[in-house]
Amino acid sequence: MKKGLILITAPVHPFLVETLKERGYEVIYEPAMDYDQMEQLIPGVQGLVVTTRLTVDRNIIDQAAQLEWIGRLGSGMELIDAHYATQKGIRCISTPEGNRNAVAEHTVSLVLCLMNKICSSFEEVRNGKWLRTENRGTELRGKKVGIIGFGNTGTAFSKLLVPFDVQVLAYDKYKKGFSHDYIEEATLERIFAEAEVISMHVPLTNETFHMANDAFFYRLQQQPFFITTCRGPVTETSALIKALDEKKIRGAALDVLENEKIALYSENDRSDFENLLSRPNVIITPHIAGYSHEAFLKMATVLLEKLDRT
Repeated sequence: MKKGLILITAPVHPFLVETLKERGYEVIYEPAMDYDQMEQLIPGVQGLVVTTRLTVDRNIIDQAAQLEWIGRLGSGMELIDAHYATQKGIRCISTPEGNRNAVAEHTVSLVLCLMNKICSSFEEVRNGKWLRTENRGTELRGKKVGIIGFGNTGTAFSKLLVPFDVQVLAYDKYKKGFSHDYIEEATLERIFAEAEVISMHVPLTNETFHMANDAFFYRLQQQPFFITTCRGPVTETSALIKALDEKKIRGAALDVLENEKIALYSENDRSDFENLLSRPNVIITPHIAGYSHEAFLKMATVLLEKLDRT
C-alpha cells in the first residue's frame, strides 16, 4: 500500500528515489519543475524535496493540506518559510552534513588557486606566455585565516587547514566557546585587522544580506584574499568591485554570485560580471562547491536518515 506522495523538484541521486519507492511511497520526480507546477501538485503531497531553485512560501504551505515534511538537500533554508511551515506542523529538514566536506575542499581549492595564480597563469600559457616572475605565488602556510560563519561548512573548512600550519580566526554570532588548538574564536574587528585570507560561510538571512559591503571591505587592514562559497547576496557585487579597484583585497574567489541568472542579466549586471571576469586576480566557479559526486549521494542519505528519526 502506498504511504503517500513525495514530490521531488530538483535533481537528486537515484538512491533517494529508489529508497522512497522501496518504502512504499509514490514518488513524482520532476527536477525541472517550476513554481506553478509545484503549486498545482502540492495539495496532495506528503513530502516535498527541494534545493535552491524553488521558493516554498506561505502560498505553497497554505495549499499543502497533507504536507508533513520539507526536505532541503544541502544547507540554507532561505527559500523556505520554515517558521511558517513549523507553525503549520510541517517538519523542515536540511542536510548540511551531506555536502559540508565538498564545500570545504572546494574552498581550499579556491584559496590555493587564487594565492598561487593557478588559473590566471594557465590562461597566459594558453595564450603563449611563459611568465614566471610575474606569477610568483603566495604560500598559505603560516597565514591568519578568517572564517566568518563557523557552522557545518566553516568548521569543515577549518579542519582541512591543519597541514598548512595556519592560525584560524573564527567568528560566529550564534556560536561560542569553540576555540582550540589552532582555532581562535575572534571578533569581526580582529578578523578585519589581522586576517590575510577571509572565507565566508554564513547563511543568507536578513542579517547577512550584503554583509560584505563597502563598510566591510573598507575595514580590512591586511589586503586579504577574499573567498565566498556561501550565498551570493551575502556579498554586494559593486562593493566587491570597488574593493578590488582600491586594493582593499588582493583577489577574490567566488563560487556564488549576487545574481546567478546570467542569461537574464540587465546591462548593469552584465557590466559588473564582465568586470570581474576581466581580472586575473578573480576566480568564479558556477555554484558547484557543495555539488560533488560524493555529496550528491550523501545529501540523499542524510535526508533519509533524518526522516527515519521521526
